[in-house]
Amino acid sequence: MTPRVAVVTGGTRGLGAALSSALVARHVSVVAAYRSDTASATALRGRCGDRLYLSQVDVTQPAACRSLIERVVAEHGRIDYLVNCAGAVQEAKATDLKPEAWDASVALNLSAAFYLSQAALVPMKAQQFGRIVNVGSVSASMGSPFQIDYAAAKSGLIGLTRSMARAVARASVTVNCVILGGFTTDLLKDLTLTDRSRVEANIPLGRFGEPREFAHVVLSLLDDDASYVTGATLTVDGGLSMGD
Repeated sequence: MTPRVAVVTGGTRGLGAALSSALVARHVSVVAAYRSDTASATALRGRCGDRLYLSQVDVTQPAACRSLIERVVAEHGRIDYLVNCAGAVQEAKATDLKPEAWDASVALNLSAAFYLSQAALVPMKAQQFGRIVNVGSVSASMGSPFQIDYAAAKSGLIGLTRSMARAVARASVTVNCVILGGFTTDLLKDLTLTDRSRVEANIPLGRFGEPREFAHVVLSLLDDDASYVTGATLTVDGGLSMGD
């Protein structure tokens, strides 16, 4: 079996770190991209060992996205998996949302996934194999009064997923999206306006998700035998989006 190479953005903290660790455990070489938290990146490298490669990069910059993918292919010979996990939410009321905050949110939560996927599709199509997974949010389908920019960007991610999937299906490259509810990560802790206890009370399973549960779902989409799943949106939210 061909040794697999993965790029995981936001891959050194929270959900991304859980996925990076799970991939390394499966003997995948993982390039974990991060923006600024060097301490967390170094700690993860210590836990995962030599199969984890760190790359500090600002994925909101198109040139940086292209450079990241080019470096991975140059150093590892291929790229098999791309997981667009980098994201952030800064809550604000609709009337308080600033243009610069909107632009920054769209750049990180939507545009980065496009530029990285665009670059990764070139080597994936050439090798006739690839898996891309975008990480979305139930905010896109349920709406949020305090996450308007984030919800809009994540909604765009669904259209991006389906369109990319159609564009590359005949090259044996799949593109899917996981739609997440609340998980026990720093992103959840950073919410300033959303009532976290109220959200948790409305989850049918009665709790927020754990990062390992996210990793399990993504691993299933990356598997060789997931070759007939593309353009799909898989909701992983403990039932939250079903409503009361």
